[in-house]
Amino acid sequence: MTKFAANLSMLFTEVDFLERFELAAKAGFRAVEFLFPYAWPAEVIAERLTSNNLTLVLHNLPAGNWEAGERGIACLPDRVDEFRSGVHKAVQYAQALGVKQLNCLAGKAPAGVAPELLKQTFVDNLRFAAQTLNAAGLKLLIEPINTFDIPGFYLNRTAQALEILDEVGQDNAFVQYDLYHAQRMEGELAATVEKHLARIAHIQLADNPGRHEPGTGEMNYAYLFAHLKNIGYTGWIGCEYKPATTTQAGLDWRHTLTA
Repeated sequence: MTKFAANLSMLFTEVDFLERFELAAKAGFRAVEFLFPYAWPAEVIAERLTSNNLTLVLHNLPAGNWEAGERGIACLPDRVDEFRSGVHKAVQYAQALGVKQLNCLAGKAPAGVAPELLKQTFVDNLRFAAQTLNAAGLKLLIEPINTFDIPGFYLNRTAQALEILDEVGQDNAFVQYDLYHAQRMEGELAATVEKHLARIAHIQLADNPGRHEPGTGEMNYAYLFAHLKNIGYTGWIGCEYKPATTTQAGLDWRHTLTA
């Protein structure tokens, strides 16, 4: 059975964040993920998870000033101390919320900084994060993101992510493979997932164009879901899409595309 997790940063946004847990459970989800928990006390989120019998499968490390347009700070040479402080904060939340893996957003490459320095900063920060998370029994993920939606995003291709993880050299560091971002940058989704399955710890989805629910665009999700099952992917799939109308109105794809 394919396991879908509701991304509460994208779904049920018609209500306040803390109310989305109940809606996800009522919609049949057994797990959730979201961008960041840090605006709320960990015990408040933990209570929502418990009362709705939900598992938290993912959240991100602190990623700078999101409201101002920052999309991660891990590659920024002048933000190393801030990044590493955020790693410790994320671990505290993860332990309180029972989540087993945390995603690191690389950030946008700033102008005027040598590519070698950006890469070395990213690798060094990831090694620090992976070692810190490993001590807490957690996995570290990195996510390639397409540069159409986020121009200048530093980490944007699967091969680049794997090369960086090779340099990081930590057994608990993996790729978070977002099918939507990969479709926009690379295509070859089925072959890529199969080839690198052992290095992919989490998958997310949305259709293209529009980043709406599966079945609204060009991507053959019925085939992809069957393929993931056939190659032995047993993890959660995060539903990180923008509903074409409302979340509830568009949820039939979970049945029609996995039948």
